[in-house]
Amino acid sequence: MEINDKIVDKIAHLSKLSFSGEEKEAIKSDMTKMLDFVGKLEEVDTNGVAPLIHMTEEINVLRLDESEITISQKEALKNAPKKDSTYFKIPKVLAK
Repeated sequence: MEINDKIVDKIAHLSKLSFSGEEKEAIKSDMTKMLDFVGKLEEVDTNGVAPLIHMTEEINVLRLDESEITISQKEALKNAPKKDSTYFKIPKVLAK
């Protein structure tokens, strides 16, 4: 499969991105490299190889759900763009 400007434009539209001339050429080059890599994977003989379903033998390993204070309220509000004394201020999202 050849990666051309039409394919890059379609993918850019679907992902809501835009590319300049140089960026488009770089994207085409990267996409061609990805397809070449997948093509090499298709050459590998996988007969007799069981599919990998889980990365490890462990299943449902969970930690205890214990509450803890990891950051203080003052630290959380330190870099907030808008705040009052104890809360983040955000734009109104619900209409009456």
